[in-house]
Amino acid sequence: MKETQNKPVEYKLHKRPKTERKYERVSDVHDWLRVIEKHGDRTVFSYFDKKRNLYNVTYAEFCALVRKLSAALTDRGYAGKRIAVIGETSVEWVASYCAILATGGVAIPMDKELEIEVIEGFLDSVDADAIVYSATFNGKFAETCKNHKSLSLFIAVTPDEEELAREKVVALSALLEEGDALVEKGFAYTPVANREEMAEMLFTSGTTGTSKCVMLSQKNIFSAVTAAAETVDFTPDDVIMSVLPIHHTYELACMLAGMDYGMKICINDSLSHVLKNLKAFQPTGLVLVPLYVYTFYKRIWSEAKKTGRDKKLKLGIGATKALRSVGIDKRRDIFAEVLNSFGGRLEKIICGGAALNPRMIEFFENLGVNIYEGFGITECAPLVFVSPYYAQKYGSVGPTVPCCQARIDGEDVNEKGYVEGEIQVKGDNVMLGYYKNPEATAEVFTDDGWFRTGDVGYMDADGYFYITGRLKTVIVLENGKNIFPEEIEEYLGDIETIAECAVIGRQEGETVNLVALIYPDLTKYPEGTPMEEIAADIEKSVNELNKTLPTYKHIKRTELRDEPFEKTTSRKIKRHLLK
Repeated sequence: MKETQNKPVEYKLHKRPKTERKYERVSDVHDWLRVIEKHGDRTVFSYFDKKRNLYNVTYAEFCALVRKLSAALTDRGYAGKRIAVIGETSVEWVASYCAILATGGVAIPMDKELEIEVIEGFLDSVDADAIVYSATFNGKFAETCKNHKSLSLFIAVTPDEEELAREKVVALSALLEEGDALVEKGFAYTPVANREEMAEMLFTSGTTGTSKCVMLSQKNIFSAVTAAAETVDFTPDDVIMSVLPIHHTYELACMLAGMDYGMKICINDSLSHVLKNLKAFQPTGLVLVPLYVYTFYKRIWSEAKKTGRDKKLKLGIGATKALRSVGIDKRRDIFAEVLNSFGGRLEKIICGGAALNPRMIEFFENLGVNIYEGFGITECAPLVFVSPYYAQKYGSVGPTVPCCQARIDGEDVNEKGYVEGEIQVKGDNVMLGYYKNPEATAEVFTDDGWFRTGDVGYMDADGYFYITGRLKTVIVLENGKNIFPEEIEEYLGDIETIAECAVIGRQEGETVNLVALIYPDLTKYPEGTPMEEIAADIEKSVNELNKTLPTYKHIKRTELRDEPFEKTTSRKIKRHLLK
């Protein structure tokens, strides 16, 4: 390993009081169910139906739901089977997932945005035995019911008459009735025989030909859940609003950890209702990806400018920072109007899924909302790093969570004075491998058993990790320099006239040029402003940015788009579509 050429950068540590962690360690689903059942009459889920009627479900009611469904699946011969779950976030989705695990089965969370043909292909590839689906899929599995080679049971959460007329289809309510009778007769869970056996199958992004199926065990799942409960500053009295897709391990792991605490989880029913539901549910915490944070940030400034209060907002930030320096905290009083737009009680945000601009952390903290970054990957169930709430470094995803360890595989010393390279992980959260794909599995593990994340970063002297990019997205210039587009995109994100951006490397002759693809924030320009004028203004801002960067990181060209980028369900730009 090369000697450090530069004096390492010292990162500022932002300290806060450490709170008591009020949770119980769990090792498998039955252990977890035992813990959450203790929360009894506390509300676990709140949600609106289509008519905006509010419903509450207690922990006791939820546990009863899981037990009934487990009993019915067992009685029908589906204990230990592979069962998919697809649909919007709902009490039924979470209960189905838990019941599958509780019967010793394998849960297969599916992306509800996929085409039916792709869903069928995925379920074919893993020999799924059954599927639980929401009302939005009524009628969509008509041909699947007739022709699918392995699916023998279709569980409709809210079926219509036409759906129930199909062979192999049963209503979830009918299963619960069956289960209720079985529970009355004394149904009991069978203990998990081996918590290191496959218990969950998750598809990585891609088509049926390119996607890989990640195999997780109960040990993987619940070591990540316990690690989240240990490291995140939530309490039993917190209220969170579930916004992200439930089939993603990030959202699901945070939800299961929140239930370990005994907190209340409010379900957001639509992306178009996020702000309305924030006001209705008044959450104290959120679990988000950076895109939501940027959207909130831009909305705050847009509203401030629209009402002529942007100067007042800036003055308020300066004033509260000065007051805090002498031990007086007036943030929630001074910024009450801003905070009320998020329900009035929001105190903390957990942010993961992609790199977050450190400026966002500082800005929201100035308002009284703390943001803690984390890092995860599906293959690690997914939690790897979490920024400690009591000792935070802006821009860092923090040290590893208690269930694993990480290292940097590299020799090059970066501009900050630290060795930079691929982040590799080892621990209880690391997957069993890829289903029926030994070649891909061997490819992502080192000879000494560490998982290769494919993410590049560095670790500082205190063991805090920083993510700089993805190996797959790295742009190699003709001079051999490596550019991680995520870094340049972070700089571009500071330009207020840019709503979304992506940086690509385009081969032009013998030269690879950095090109910024930009979707402008049209709200920053008077209505009717010609696109040519907008393009010239943004290009001017990009040229100013270039002056602050090393020459090899200069953006050579900007190209404007007239619509947002196509994104995955986790709100990441689909880079493979960019040219």
